[in-house]
Amino acid sequence: MTAMTTTSGIPHGRPFTVDDLEAMPDDGNRYELIDGMLIVSPAPSRRHQKVVLQLAIRLDAACPDDLEVLTAPFGVRLSDTTELQPDVLVAPDKDFTDQYLPVAPLLAVEVLSPSSVINDLNNKKAAYARMGVVSYWVVDPQQPRLTVFELVDGRYRQVAEVKGDDAFEAERPFPVRIVPAELLGRLAR
Repeated sequence: MTAMTTTSGIPHGRPFTVDDLEAMPDDGNRYELIDGMLIVSPAPSRRHQKVVLQLAIRLDAACPDDLEVLTAPFGVRLSDTTELQPDVLVAPDKDFTDQYLPVAPLLAVEVLSPSSVINDLNNKKAAYARMGVVSYWVVDPQQPRLTVFELVDGRYRQVAEVKGDDAFEAERPFPVRIVPAELLGRLAR
């Protein structure tokens, strides 16, 4: 897919690159690339951010010393035309640069927003599979629900779906217990 023609310094008739991303305005939107296609997401809601925060806290508390848990905005950049910013990611500490992660994370998590559902469940899921992200979690903060996918022979297979007060006992990338309703914190009341 190629970029649209504009007069604002945006590329004409070619795929977007990470250099183009760096020229994007700091306007509160999230700018990502999948194979040269620009994805723009608006600033997330309070509920979305609460889930990201609570999940990151739980993952970080259980994280082994050789791994790192980070939240968006932090780029996973595997090529000049693909850079994604998972809501939460886990990767070996040794793999990070100060600016981005140049290899596939062990875990990528996306928290659904009304504007992101199609991208998170289709485009980003497929991109993470191509990258080789072993575990991909999707959290729906409205339900609340956690859906867990693991990479098998280059394709994601759903291995779990838990809702509300049910618990998911993760084994990958490390043992951790996640209860979707608890990710909402005080908002669950």
